Parts: sequence; structure tokens; C-alpha cells
Amino acid sequence: MEFKVQDRIEEKELSDTVDAALKQIKEKEYETVLIEKGISKEKIRRYGFAFQGKRVLIRKG
Repeated sequence: MEFKVQDRIEEKELSDTVDAALKQIKEKEYETVLIEKGISKEKIRRYGFAFQGKRVLIRKG
């Protein structure tokens, strides 16, 4: 999971923020530690959370 607060200068829409969160999960290879512990890739879920005040957008990647 990655949580991000929208930066309105760089991200015009909340969907841009959630896309950035999912991109970070891939780039930083968050799943590597889980795979090393024996968890199969098929069981690993990736979620991006984007916040703008009280609004939130959650997307599975």
C-alpha cells in the first residue's frame, strides 16, 4: 500500500495521485520482502490511496 496526498501543482486530478502511488509501489519493489518470505506473487495485492482533504481515491494496481 502507498498513501499519497495530492500535490495540486504536479497532479491535476486525484487519479493522477493514485497513479503516482501505484507507480511508486512498482519502482520501489515493495513486494520483494514479501516474496523473500515465501508469499507467492499471486497473493500479493497492490493498493494506492490518494487523498485530497476529506476525499479519497483507492485503486488496485
